Amino acid sequence: MAFWLARERRAQESTFIQRFDPRFWTVNFPRPAMASVVTTGPDSLRIDVELHHAGELVGLIWDSADTLDHPLLAYANDRDYSHTILSFRWQSDGVIALDQPNGPTLTIEGRDAAGLARTWYVRLWNYAEGSPTDARIKLPFSALESGYGLPGEPIHPADIDRMFISLVAPGFVAGSTAPLPARFEGSVTLSDILADGAGAMLELGDVLVPPHGERMATAYDDAYNQTPARLLRAVIGLGYREDLVHYVGMSHFMRLARQPDGSLKAAADGALCAPAAAWHTSFLALAKESGFEVIASLSYELFDAYCPESWKQRTASGAPALTGWVPPSSLLSPANPQAMGWLADVAKGFVGLLRASGQPVRFQIGEPWWWVTPAREICLYDDAAKAAFGGNPPVIADIAAPQNAAATALLDAAGVLLAQSTAALTAAVRAAAQGPSEVLLLAFTPTILNPATPELYRANLPTGWAAPAFDRLQLEDYDWLTAGADAARRAAYELVNARLGYALADQDYLAGFVFDPADAEPFWTRIDAGIDEAATRGITRRYVWALPQVNRDGYTRLASPPEQAMDPFDDVLYPFALGRSASVAPEFSTSIAVTASGHERRNSLWSDARLHFDVGPGIRSEGELSELIAFFRARRGPARGFRIADPFDNSSNGMTGAPTMLDQLLGIGDGLRADFQLSKAYGGAEPQVRPITRPRAETLVVSVGGAASTGWTLGDKGVLRFASPPPAGAEVRAGFRFDVPVRFAEDRLDISAVSFAAGEAPSVPLIEIRETA
Repeated sequence: MAFWLARERRAQESTFIQRFDPRFWTVNFPRPAMASVVTTGPDSLRIDVELHHAGELVGLIWDSADTLDHPLLAYANDRDYSHTILSFRWQSDGVIALDQPNGPTLTIEGRDAAGLARTWYVRLWNYAEGSPTDARIKLPFSALESGYGLPGEPIHPADIDRMFISLVAPGFVAGSTAPLPARFEGSVTLSDILADGAGAMLELGDVLVPPHGERMATAYDDAYNQTPARLLRAVIGLGYREDLVHYVGMSHFMRLARQPDGSLKAAADGALCAPAAAWHTSFLALAKESGFEVIASLSYELFDAYCPESWKQRTASGAPALTGWVPPSSLLSPANPQAMGWLADVAKGFVGLLRASGQPVRFQIGEPWWWVTPAREICLYDDAAKAAFGGNPPVIADIAAPQNAAATALLDAAGVLLAQSTAALTAAVRAAAQGPSEVLLLAFTPTILNPATPELYRANLPTGWAAPAFDRLQLEDYDWLTAGADAARRAAYELVNARLGYALADQDYLAGFVFDPADAEPFWTRIDAGIDEAATRGITRRYVWALPQVNRDGYTRLASPPEQAMDPFDDVLYPFALGRSASVAPEFSTSIAVTASGHERRNSLWSDARLHFDVGPGIRSEGELSELIAFFRARRGPARGFRIADPFDNSSNGMTGAPTMLDQLLGIGDGLRADFQLSKAYGGAEPQVRPITRPRAETLVVSVGGAASTGWTLGDKGVLRFASPPPAGAEVRAGFRFDVPVRFAEDRLDISAVSFAAGEAPSVPLIEIRETA
C-alpha cells in the first residue's frame, strides 16, 4: 500500500483556530511530580497536579511552534503576539493563589527587539480582576510588563518561542528537594479562553485521510503532557479507526508513597495518581464519542526509581533487571506476590475506568518476560524467584551458551511461573470486568526468540500461554522488521503458531517503531511493507506503534485503490516460438540538451531498458494465426500481461548459455537478510542491473559463499527466499533462465488473410511490462 512521509503541508486542507485553543496546551514537570491537562469544553481546560517536594513546579505551556502534531495537522508557527489579547477565567484549588509570592506567573521565552534571547516573568495577579482563586485575567501582549509589581519592564511581543504558567504548592522554595509535609494535590481550571486582536487566529492542518484499515497504538508515557483531544484528533485525521492499543506506561500513572527511608515508591495498593486518573477518564470518554474502543495495556515494567527493591528481577549476582532507557526502568518479578498484587490492583483500576466510560473491557498484558541483560545474564534470581525454584536454582551465567539438563529444567520452570502470573492477572481483569471482557497477550519475538539465545523461549514463551489462555495473541517484531531479518521473522511465526496454537483470526500484529528520526526513510518503508505482509498472512487487526513517531516523521498511510476488475497478468507463455524474422528492440529514455557551443548534457531517465518485440513473423500457418487471435482475445488485447521467451537474451550466463550457480551476484550476506532479488548485470565497471521477475523456476541454481545451496524457495516476482540468512560476507549468486513479462502493444490486431496467404507476415507488436520487484 502507498504511504508518504509528509514533511510539511502543501496545499492540503486547512482551517483556522483561535490561538490558545485548549486542545493544544501542554504540561511539563520534573520527577517525581505528576500533572496532566485535559479539555473540559471548546474553550476550557483543567490541570491536575500531584507534588511531593517543596521545589517542584508544573508548567502549563503554549508553544509558538507545533512540534508534536503530524505535519498535515499541525498549527502554523507564529511567534508574533503583537496586538494579541488572551483572556480567561482562572479557578484554582490548592495551588498557591494569584496574590501570593510565587503565585501563578506567566513566563515568556523569546527575543527582544535586538534579537537577543530573553525571558520575562509576568505576574498574573497584576492583570486579574476577582479573588485570588477565582478571577478574570486579561493579557494584552503589546502592553504586558514583566515584574512582581507594576509598572515593570515591557515585554517584546513580536518574537516569542513559548510561554508557560507556573503552578506550585504552598511552601514552594525554588530548587528545594525538601519533602512537603504530605503529598500535595491541586488543580486549576481555565475557562472562557478567548484570543482577540490582530494575531488571534492560527492556520491549522485539517487533513482527513480516508480510512485505510489500520489501527493505532500509543502510550501514556509518550503523551502525558498533551490533551487526549489532541491525540484523538491526530488518530482520526490520519485514517485510523476501530480501536486503539493504549499502553498505560511505566512511569507516570502510579501514585507514589513516601517510604520510611524517605524515598518515593509506587503505592502498594496500586492506586493511580489523580492527574493520570483525570487524563484517562477524559481519554476514554472522548475515544468512545469518536467511535474507538480502547485496549488498555499494562506491562511488567516499572520506572526503576519508583520500584521497590524486592519487586525487581535480578541476576545471579544480585544486579537488578534494568532496561536501556535513560533513566532506566526495571522488570517486575513474576514470582513476587507483592509486585504481582500491585499489577493486579493497577489493572483493576484501569478496568474500572473503562467501565465508567462505557468502554468494553479490553485489556492487553504487554510483553511479560524474564529479562536478559546485555551480558546475556537471565534475571531469575530475585529472592522470591529463588524460593519458587527450590531455594538454590542452578546459575545460568550465559543464556546464549549451550545449556545442560538442569538449566533447561530451570528455564521450563520459569516459563511455568511466568504463565501462572499472567493467568492470575487475566483472572483479576475478568473478575473486575463483572461481565464480558477480552484479554490479549503481546509478545516481542526478536527478544524471546532470538537465535543467539535458543533456549530462552522455554522461559519467555511458555506453553501455558497456548490457546485459549488469552482471547487474542498480539505479536510485534520491529527490531527484525527494520533490520531486514525476514528469515527470523518467518521462523518466529511458525514457532509461535506451533507452540501456542492461536488461529490467524485470533492474532494481531503491531508494526513499528522508529526510535531515531534519521532512520525514518528506510524504516517506515519496511514497516509499511510489514503491515502489508501481515495482511497477506491473514492478520486482520494491525496496529502502528506508535503515534509519537508517526507524528514526528509524518508517516501517512494511504488507502488502497479500488480492487481491480481483473488480474493484470496471466502467468502463461506466448504459445509460439519467435521466428528468425522476429525483432527485439531494447529502449532507454535519455534527456539530451545541446548547449550553444554544441556540447551535450545527457541525463538517463530510466535505470533499465524496456524491450519492444514484433513477433508476427513467427506465425507460420493459418492454424497458428487462429490460435494467435484466440490468445489476443483471451488477454483482452493489452489489458493482461503474459510471458515471452526472448530468443536473444534468456539466460544468466551470457545471453543464452547454460546457467551455472555462479553466474550473477545477487548480494552479500549480512547475517540478517534472507530475501534476494534475482537480477542480471550488463556491462563491467558500472553495470546496468536488470531485475528478473519471471524466472523459470526449474532452471534456478544458487550458491552461497561459492558452495551450492538448496535452503531456499523462490517467491513472487523473482525473490529468492532463504530459510536461514546467508552469513555475513558471503556472496549470494544464482544462475537461471528467464522470460520477459510483456503485453500486446495495441488494442487492435490487424491481420489480412490475403496478405498472409501471399507470404506477408502480420505485425504483432509487444511491449515489456515494468514490474515492481
